[in-house]
Amino acid sequence: MKPVIVVHGGAGRIFKEREEGCRAGVVRAALRGYGALKEGGSALDAVEEAVRSMEDDPHFNAGCGSVLNEKGEVEMDAIIMDGKNLDSGAVSAVKCISNPIKLARLVMEKTKHMLLTDHGAHLFAQAMGLPETPGEKLITERSRERWKKNLEPDSNPEEFQKDLGTVGAVAIDSEGNVACATSTGGLSNKLIGRVGDTACIGSGGYADNRSGAASTTGHGESIMKVVLARLILYHMEQGMSPEMAADTALDYMKTRVGGLGGVIVVNNSGEWAARFSTKQMSWATVKDDQLHYGIYAGERHTKPVDEALRSESEGF
Repeated sequence: MKPVIVVHGGAGRIFKEREEGCRAGVVRAALRGYGALKEGGSALDAVEEAVRSMEDDPHFNAGCGSVLNEKGEVEMDAIIMDGKNLDSGAVSAVKCISNPIKLARLVMEKTKHMLLTDHGAHLFAQAMGLPETPGEKLITERSRERWKKNLEPDSNPEEFQKDLGTVGAVAIDSEGNVACATSTGGLSNKLIGRVGDTACIGSGGYADNRSGAASTTGHGESIMKVVLARLILYHMEQGMSPEMAADTALDYMKTRVGGLGGVIVVNNSGEWAARFSTKQMSWATVKDDQLHYGIYAGERHTKPVDEALRSESEGF
């Protein structure tokens, strides 16, 4: 099986001045994940590597760059899932951790549980020796500005939710195993303790070797209502291509609950899709040593991986 990785940097509206940074960020993440696959790494290694790369990139609403809750703090959610045995690990409402996806993987591999939250997740992170990052270090100027704007009496936080970059990755490795990973800072000015779709298995992501893997982004509460990631896999089990399964599920979410979002999908034969019902979604994929990436509907740039790696090392 030829390895494939697909990543997204969130569906919504991406402001003009942030487009280049978002494009470069998803390309970097896809190349890192693909690098792991080419070195014989598992699909799990690849999706974790790709998502970590985007958590460290302040352009995205995950890890450093996460949006702030009503109190002005960062609270993050993440999930990772192994399609081989349906093992999964997730964390929700975690603070002071720069890579929640790493903690989610530790939950999967080092505990009998699937989801740890808030204080319990924090204690587990300490027990695992994960370094603590001061909350301030995860806050960007942009997140703070947005938080302040949303506190103004006549503000409309909904307007500011439009360019939220939840991040995610799906992959299939040379042994035919699939995996997914998703990580987010959630909604700006959310209630303390609000957990969205990301940490919920079947909503923020799902992976099963029998069909494929999906990672989602968009309005969390809508995604949870239709259990979007699992719905896409169900459509693929019924014989739909990744693209058709993604479009059908996104269309259902829009008509049934009025929700918009985006998804990345890979099936168990290595076909992939990146689809969205929002205005934009930054995405990138590598298959057959070709990199593809885009932000707008219908936009798709292609270049050989070697060339992309060269320009990456020269600074995209």
